[in-house]
Amino acid sequence: MWKMRMIIVSLTVAGTLGMMSSPVLGETPFAEMGVIQPKIRVEAPAFTLTSLDGEERSLDEFKGKVILLNFWATWCAPCRDEIPAMEALWRRFKKKEFAIIAVAGDRGNMHRVGEFCRMSDVTFTVLLYPKGVVRRSYEVTALPTTYLIGRDGRIVGKILGAREWHSDDSIKLVEHLLEP
Repeated sequence: MWKMRMIIVSLTVAGTLGMMSSPVLGETPFAEMGVIQPKIRVEAPAFTLTSLDGEERSLDEFKGKVILLNFWATWCAPCRDEIPAMEALWRRFKKKEFAIIAVAGDRGNMHRVGEFCRMSDVTFTVLLYPKGVVRRSYEVTALPTTYLIGRDGRIVGKILGAREWHSDDSIKLVEHLLEP
């Protein structure tokens, strides 16, 4: 019986997040960055994870902000390559209602992730997910995967693969998401 409940819960979440449309075509900030927008905007799955300083951080703490939620790992070359550009984007918009949360999939290896972040001068929020529960709830099957979450806590879009986060297109995208 409990297996059936788990399957139903998994299918419900998968069905909800799986209702993503194709990338938007045309000249919009979403299209230029290859954002896959959901057919129906759903609440981003809640989570609480440990930060590099050992603090418990929850997604709810960032409610009211536009969130770039990035799933990555230190062993993923494209992930490592996009971190400096994400840092540049963060520094540009950190005084606005904007947050970057990078969820590291290094099986909770705080030392490896911390060393990489120190070497890369990362100042945005980095969290660890040792068991992969959050990754599964966001249907992350490849790294890097990024979700854009609106101020209302609902998913605005999903991006598969690395992006040039310091590019004019990404700046336009964040400015668009920050508009009232």
